[in-house]
Amino acid sequence: MLKHASNRFDAQDLWQKDHDHVLHPYTHFDSFKREGSLVLVEGDGCFVTDASGKRYFDGIGGMWCVNAGYGRKELAEVMAEQALQLCYTTTFVDVTNGPAAQLAAKLASLAPGSLNHVAYATSGSCAVDTAIRLAHFYQSRLGQPSRRYVISRQNSYHGSTFLGMTVGRRDGDQSEHFKYVPDLVHHLSAPYPYRRPEGMSLGAFSDFLVQEFADKIAELGPENIACFIAEPAQASGGVTMPPPNYLPRMRELCTRHGILFIADEIVTAFGRLGHMFASKDVFGIQPDMILCAKGLTSGYIPLSAVLYTDQIHDVISAPDPDVWFTHGYTYSGHPVACAVGLRNIEIIEREDLCGNAARVGDYLEKRLATLSDLPIVGDVRGHRLMMCVEYVRDKKTREKLPDSVNISRRISADCEAQGLLVRPIGHLDVLSPPLTMTVKDVDFIVDALRHSIEKATSELKAEGII
Repeated sequence: MLKHASNRFDAQDLWQKDHDHVLHPYTHFDSFKREGSLVLVEGDGCFVTDASGKRYFDGIGGMWCVNAGYGRKELAEVMAEQALQLCYTTTFVDVTNGPAAQLAAKLASLAPGSLNHVAYATSGSCAVDTAIRLAHFYQSRLGQPSRRYVISRQNSYHGSTFLGMTVGRRDGDQSEHFKYVPDLVHHLSAPYPYRRPEGMSLGAFSDFLVQEFADKIAELGPENIACFIAEPAQASGGVTMPPPNYLPRMRELCTRHGILFIADEIVTAFGRLGHMFASKDVFGIQPDMILCAKGLTSGYIPLSAVLYTDQIHDVISAPDPDVWFTHGYTYSGHPVACAVGLRNIEIIEREDLCGNAARVGDYLEKRLATLSDLPIVGDVRGHRLMMCVEYVRDKKTREKLPDSVNISRRISADCEAQGLLVRPIGHLDVLSPPLTMTVKDVDFIVDALRHSIEKATSELKAEGII
């Protein structure tokens, strides 16, 4: 019988090797040098275990991605089976493999409208790059090569490649030590209802955002704009749900002016909001492209995809012997990754994980809302299994706590001590648990968060901060 993973490793040895040799994404060097990493070695269902044997409920779902939960034997088996049968083939030019073709057909059958075509990549960041290059290629093939501008939004996140970080504009991401693509992306205001101007109704806020887009189109000229890219619900930028009718009106402006609407569903696709795709079923829009990753394989292996319409494909594939689509990756349509994606979707459908996400997610929304009675909780928001709590110094003015307080990390550290992982982002704690979670899990999460928030509140009072 195999030992548990936590019994097969030397926790201190792993911590030290990681500390000495690994550059982590989004590293804060000062704190990392002091504290190092939480070393996780095992996962089962909604739980992960660290190298010392401590077990945690993973309220983060990996990184918005372990939708089907940890320890799925059949995903490991299909990975091994496909690796033995055909571990790799290129998909460049005119070569393919069975899983890539089958998964593309499955995605086309699930996607709304005529999103019948798939371009594979390996990460959400690479999917964003692919979508923008595809938008430029499409507009040029349509005879409008001047359409190059990309319209995005403040507080958005679209990956961390050179292009992706230029397109996104999340608070804190734009480091002076990095460079960005100049004169390519224009950013609109974030659809952030909690921090809309004082006294402005939700309807008026929606009007403001749509008018801002209309004004930007007039300023740049529609003939110069290739695409608008938006997360239907902004994820890392604060789990913000858009105001009523905002997205359909933005879609209408795009259609009117020949601007492609790219829905970045890298977080929201494959069940997190209770549907395979959220654009149409949750927000009532039909995009020209949908980007997906994360939940596509439940994080078991890297894979992403750009789904795009018949209209786009008809234009880019129109006969011309001199035209090549010179874009793609070594691992585009990787057979092992695509086989896992197919089986993962089968699990989501077979176990009705979208339905579970809807039922348990509605309960999570209801229970989390009870935290609003706490003095530093300014807002509890999100939808179903994509939620966050925003902390403030003053609930009436929505004044933020000083950055030096590190409020979200202070609270998440206490949650961790209780066996719960939540994701601290600035003045927010974010939740994106596996879709397999139960009502009992919800109660544990909310009770642990309440305890941690109350403890932090007492500390802030004692320190004279509130």
